Formats: sequence, structure tokens, C-alpha cells
Amino acid sequence: MESLRIIDTWPVTTAAAAVVRADGTVLGTHGPADHRFPLASVTKPLAAYAALVAYEEGAVELDEPAGPEGSTVRHLLAHTSGLAFDEHRVTAPPGNRRLYSNAGFEVLGDHIAKASGIPFAEYLRQAVLEPLAMTCTTLDGSPARDGVSTLADLVRFAAEVQAPRLLDPRTVLEAQSVVHPGLKGVLPGYGHQSPNDWGLGFEIRDSKSPHWTGNTSSPATFGHFGQSGTFLWIDPVAGVACVALTDRAFGPWAAEAWTPFTDAVLAELT
Repeated sequence: MESLRIIDTWPVTTAAAAVVRADGTVLGTHGPADHRFPLASVTKPLAAYAALVAYEEGAVELDEPAGPEGSTVRHLLAHTSGLAFDEHRVTAPPGNRRLYSNAGFEVLGDHIAKASGIPFAEYLRQAVLEPLAMTCTTLDGSPARDGVSTLADLVRFAAEVQAPRLLDPRTVLEAQSVVHPGLKGVLPGYGHQSPNDWGLGFEIRDSKSPHWTGNTSSPATFGHFGQSGTFLWIDPVAGVACVALTDRAFGPWAAEAWTPFTDAVLAELT
């Protein structure tokens, strides 16, 4: 795909991008497939997928208590537990506001580790990474932000989310559907959004503006971006997913570059 070559114009040292269909067909790649990039918050969808495996295996229930009083596994996945951004401190009642929380995903990881008897990084490896042959992906620290992966591995994950083999498709459909509709909140890097819709570990585009996906992305588009200059989006209407990885921290350059890039990818598909 010629549109992927746009990443050569980005003000970064190393970048890689790919587009993959739901059936796993890779429509195009550009950049090094096996270069390991820090994922930052693109770690969260991987962690969420492992949490959903734990749910389907019966290790946890989505509505069992986890985190602050009144919070559940579902609240932690949907950033509605009330925990602060980067502190294990309660700032709102569960279900009251959309408070994007790294701390919430750390509590989630600890909860699953306790329930399963397996350290969360190892649970992620056994439940998600190994079955998908994501051999170059590791989690060394927080399940909110300390994943490291490659373009080739994330293409495998993007195909899995579009056509699940590890999970019941109904579970993945729930993960990409709005949890606690109508809640306001701040989308990091893009300001206050009303509503600020999220699913279970995936952010949902809906009508958010500004946003890191394209102006032509469907409202059903879901995914995540990371402060390390990385993103993964899945547009079920277009029937494709796109991964982009860089070695430069998110900033104004990314806010300016990512939207026209996504629009170019979608335009080439149509």
C-alpha cells in the first residue's frame, strides 16, 4: 500500500506500519517488521485480552469486586473504577466518571495474578502471546504501559481481534462496545470528550473530536495509542486494522501526522 510510505515523512528515526484484514491477509507493510518498539499504552489492549481469557477460563468474573470499594473487573477495564491516572488513589466513585488510569490496569494485573496463581506477565504470555506466536513481545513491568513488541507480532494480534480464535467472538464484541455510556472524561493528548466512550480495554472512536484516528474513520473504530508514538486501530466498517510503531514520544507531531495518515490508508482501500 502506497499510503504506508507516508511514515517516511514523519519526524522519527524508526517507524513501521501495516494494514491487515480480518482474515489475516496483510494488505501492506512498510518499515522493519522485527524491530522491537516500546508500546507504552498499546500494552493495554494486550493486557485486556489476557483479562478476557481469564474471564472465559473462569478465573475471574467481569462483575466481581476488584480495585476500590464498589469497583469491579469491568470498571477497571473501562477506566471507570475511580482510580487516579498514575496513582493508586481514589478520586471518584466507581462508574461515575471516565478517568483514564494506568493504576487501574496495574490493579487489574494484580487481581488476575492473585486469582490465577500466575504472575500477570506470565499469564499474558501463556494466554495470548504464545498461542498467537507473538514470540518477540514481552511485558517487563506494568500491564498499563511496559509492553515491547514488533510490527509482525501486532499484526497477528490485530488479526486475532478481528476474527477471534482465543476468545468467543461475543466476548470481543462486548469489548469493543461502550461500557457505561454517556460518561465524560479526558482522552489523554486530545482533551475533554463528552462522551468519552470506552469498551473493555479498547477506546471507541464514536464522535470524538479531536481524535487520533482519521476524519473518515467509522464511529465503530476502536483501538489504542501509546505515549511512545504507537497506535493500533481496528475499523470494523472498513474491515481492516492498522498498526503504526515509532521511536519518538507522542506529541504535536503525532497529532498532526496520524489523522491524515489514517485517512490516506482508508482512501486507498476504497
